[in-house]
Amino acid sequence: MMNFLVKTIANAGALAVAVWLVGDITLTGDSTGKKIGTLLLVALIFGLVNFLVKPVVNLLSLPLLILTLGLFTLVVNALMLLLTSWLADKLDLSFHVEGFWTAVLGALIISIVSWALNVVLPDGD
Repeated sequence: MMNFLVKTIANAGALAVAVWLVGDITLTGDSTGKKIGTLLLVALIFGLVNFLVKPVVNLLSLPLLILTLGLFTLVVNALMLLLTSWLADKLDLSFHVEGFWTAVLGALIISIVSWALNVVLPDGD
């Protein structure tokens, strides 16, 4: 349970950095507390999408992953971020990613920041 909580907080931090750095990834809210709550909910959605959908997409795109020596992973991560944005919109959360290339840049930032935060944060096992 602690590991899940740490990974969710790391995802929320990575999403916050992406919102801060990329202008077309937006997070709106009346107050800072509401924005933090939205980020945590979006991080949960992002975690679920990466846990449930991403393995299936990776399996189906395995030939492309091999052909591009893994660079297609950026496209898969961007698609997971776009799916998270779409689900957040359906759940009436104020998080939006505008366009595919914005999602690619956002996914790259989220991957780097999430990796760095997971190195620094304790592993709760």
